[in-house]
Amino acid sequence: MKRRQFIKKTTLSSLTALIGTEIVFGEIMPLGYEPLALQDPNPFKMFNKSKEMVVLNNMPWNIEAKAHLLDEKITSNEYMFIRNNGKIPKHVDAKNWAVTFDGESVKKPKTITLQELKTKFKHYTYQLTLECGGNGRSEFDPPAKGNQWTVGAVSCATWTGVRLRDVLKAIGIKNDAVYIGYHAADTHLSGDPKKEAISRGVPMTKAYQDETLLAFKMNGKDIPLVHGYPLRLIAGGWPASASGKWIKGISVRNKVHDGNKMTGKAYRVPCNPVAPGEKVKDEQMCIIESMPVKSLITYPKSGAMLGLGEKLKIRGHAWAGELEVSQMEYSIDFGCTWNNCSIEKPANRLAWQHFSASISFPKKGYYEIWARATDSKGISQPMVLPCWNPKGYLNNACHRIAIKVK
Repeated sequence: MKRRQFIKKTTLSSLTALIGTEIVFGEIMPLGYEPLALQDPNPFKMFNKSKEMVVLNNMPWNIEAKAHLLDEKITSNEYMFIRNNGKIPKHVDAKNWAVTFDGESVKKPKTITLQELKTKFKHYTYQLTLECGGNGRSEFDPPAKGNQWTVGAVSCATWTGVRLRDVLKAIGIKNDAVYIGYHAADTHLSGDPKKEAISRGVPMTKAYQDETLLAFKMNGKDIPLVHGYPLRLIAGGWPASASGKWIKGISVRNKVHDGNKMTGKAYRVPCNPVAPGEKVKDEQMCIIESMPVKSLITYPKSGAMLGLGEKLKIRGHAWAGELEVSQMEYSIDFGCTWNNCSIEKPANRLAWQHFSASISFPKKGYYEIWARATDSKGISQPMVLPCWNPKGYLNNACHRIAIKVK
């Protein structure tokens, strides 16, 4: 009689993280068995997300928040968007997790365990804004291919980890280094182990910033599996694709990193404005770096009603990539006139900023409240869609909510 093989502890812990609760009798589950909860997955239970979140794709998982769900000053896991390019790793062994540093500009390749990162380097904590480069894609016309994000592919959580700069200096980097590229444990949708789902990176100037972290905690707890447990690269203020999850390797390059989703039109926009629908050659596309100025009204929910004579208090967040937001305004007359909001300073560089205002309405009827942020260089959000681009990136048009005064 063939001996029955049971599931490994490392695999069981990964399945438990995916399901979100203890698998009772999991230690005697047959090797290779996939629980029913994952065969017919409920993403809200599986990822501990609010049922109000919107699923855009399940292969791979891509889920966004609605504007009013992002009212928290620090985004909790319940409302944090999910943007994946491949399959979430199932076999995560944090105790034996390690990162290999290599590439043309590393003096000598070296592998450092997660435990060594945690014990040998100083820890730092920052609030950091992460936004998908395609947030707002659904508004472009002609339509752009890809997940049709509305406004909810953005978050600002607290991340704790070690500075990538400190680790790179400890390893030893050559003077010709210009870029880093990450390598992760997620698998390509095809299942081909030779293909990477995504392998992006940033220039050395970004890699060396104080706030660029190899993070192992989110909001004071272990990072949820879907958001990169046990180790994630965080490069706030740039497209969230630069903040790779499940980090297993960092390559230090003497050229612009050329991993998957770094070439062609991926996370690039035309170097010069083009007409809507115009075809653009790959060599005429430039890599997206700092995200543009943007804002979001998180309270009240669009469609709110109030009585004549009542004042409406609004609030929300504003961010500007590498810059600060210097001014925040609202309009109730479709952008003809603008009034100032109160705007807070960021908790730290690359964190979003919170704004608020109290609004009076002159008569009963239908209104729209438009929000407009201006960055520290004097650049404001456009009232209409910005320049069209083939991939539908960087839509930072003014956010709007509808209001009825009875």
